[in-house]
Amino acid sequence: MSSQFIVFLEPARDGMVANPTAEEAAKVQAHFEYLKSLTERGVVVLAGRTTEPPITGLVVFFASDEAAARSLMVDDPAVKAGVFKARLQPFGIALRGDRG
Repeated sequence: MSSQFIVFLEPARDGMVANPTAEEAAKVQAHFEYLKSLTERGVVVLAGRTTEPPITGLVVFFASDEAAARSLMVDDPAVKAGVFKARLQPFGIALRGDRG
Protein backbone atom coordinates (compact mmCIF):
# COMPACT_ATOMS: atom_id res chain seq x y z
CA MET A 1 0.00 0.00 0.00
CA SER A 2 1.33 3.44 -0.89
CA SER A 3 1.45 6.36 1.50
CA GLN A 4 1.35 10.02 0.55
CA PHE A 5 4.14 12.48 1.19
CA ILE A 6 4.88 16.13 0.54
CA VAL A 7 8.25 17.73 -0.10
CA PHE A 8 8.73 21.46 0.39
CA LEU A 9 11.55 22.90 -1.73
CA GLU A 10 13.34 26.21 -1.29
CA PRO A 11 16.24 27.68 -3.26
CA ALA A 12 19.48 27.15 -1.36
CA ARG A 13 20.85 30.51 -2.54
CA ASP A 14 19.10 33.85 -2.26
CA GLY A 15 18.49 35.23 -5.74
CA MET A 16 18.83 31.85 -7.43
CA VAL A 17 15.37 31.94 -9.01
CA ALA A 18 15.79 35.43 -10.47
CA ASN A 19 19.43 35.00 -11.48
CA PRO A 20 20.52 31.35 -11.67
CA THR A 21 24.00 30.32 -12.64
CA ALA A 22 24.29 28.06 -15.69
CA GLU A 23 24.90 25.08 -13.38
CA GLU A 24 21.84 25.91 -11.25
CA ALA A 25 19.67 26.32 -14.35
CA ALA A 26 20.82 22.92 -15.63
CA LYS A 27 20.01 21.27 -12.28
CA VAL A 28 16.58 22.93 -12.18
CA GLN A 29 15.88 21.59 -15.70
CA ALA A 30 17.01 18.12 -14.60
CA HIS A 31 14.73 18.50 -11.55
CA PHE A 32 11.79 19.25 -13.86
CA GLU A 33 12.55 16.21 -16.04
CA TYR A 34 12.88 14.02 -12.94
CA LEU A 35 9.47 15.11 -11.64
CA LYS A 36 7.94 14.77 -15.11
CA SER A 37 9.14 11.17 -15.28
CA LEU A 38 7.73 10.42 -11.82
CA THR A 39 4.42 12.04 -12.82
CA GLU A 40 4.21 9.90 -15.96
CA ARG A 41 4.78 6.81 -13.79
CA GLY A 42 1.93 7.80 -11.45
CA VAL A 43 4.17 8.58 -8.49
CA VAL A 44 3.75 12.36 -8.39
CA VAL A 45 0.24 13.69 -7.80
CA LEU A 46 1.14 17.35 -8.28
CA ALA A 47 4.16 19.60 -8.32
CA GLY A 48 4.45 23.36 -8.47
CA ARG A 49 5.79 26.48 -6.85
CA THR A 50 4.75 29.87 -5.63
CA THR A 51 4.94 32.58 -8.27
CA GLU A 52 6.03 35.38 -5.93
CA PRO A 53 8.71 35.48 -3.24
CA PRO A 54 9.35 33.76 -1.02
CA ILE A 55 9.61 31.01 -3.62
CA THR A 56 8.54 27.63 -2.26
CA GLY A 57 8.01 24.52 -4.33
CA LEU A 58 6.03 21.49 -3.33
CA VAL A 59 5.65 17.98 -4.58
CA VAL A 60 2.89 15.60 -3.44
CA PHE A 61 3.63 11.99 -4.25
CA PHE A 62 3.11 8.34 -3.37
CA ALA A 63 5.76 6.07 -1.86
CA SER A 64 5.65 2.72 -0.12
CA ASP A 65 7.10 4.13 3.11
CA GLU A 66 9.11 7.04 4.49
CA ALA A 67 12.45 5.52 3.50
CA ALA A 68 11.30 5.22 -0.11
CA ALA A 69 9.93 8.77 0.00
CA ARG A 70 13.21 10.10 1.36
CA SER A 71 15.08 8.27 -1.38
CA LEU A 72 12.89 9.87 -4.05
CA MET A 73 13.54 13.27 -2.49
CA VAL A 74 17.32 12.98 -2.24
CA ASP A 75 17.56 11.54 -5.76
CA ASP A 76 16.10 14.75 -7.19
CA PRO A 77 19.00 16.24 -9.18
CA ALA A 78 18.52 19.77 -7.76
CA VAL A 79 18.35 18.48 -4.19
CA LYS A 80 21.34 16.21 -4.73
CA ALA A 81 23.35 19.14 -6.14
CA GLY A 82 22.38 21.43 -3.26
CA VAL A 83 20.45 23.85 -5.49
CA PHE A 84 17.28 23.24 -3.47
CA LYS A 85 16.83 22.57 0.23
CA ALA A 86 14.13 19.96 0.81
CA ARG A 87 11.89 19.01 3.71
CA LEU A 88 9.80 15.82 3.67
CA GLN A 89 6.61 15.19 5.61
CA PRO A 90 3.93 12.52 5.55
CA PHE A 91 0.82 13.92 3.89
CA GLY A 92 -2.82 12.98 3.53
CA ILE A 93 -4.83 14.00 0.50
CA ALA A 94 -8.32 14.78 1.77
CA LEU A 95 -9.85 16.04 -1.48
CA ARG A 96 -8.61 15.76 -5.02
CA GLY A 97 -10.18 17.46 -8.00
CA ASP A 98 -9.65 16.44 -11.60
CA ARG A 99 -9.00 19.92 -12.95
CA GLY A 100 -5.33 20.49 -13.64
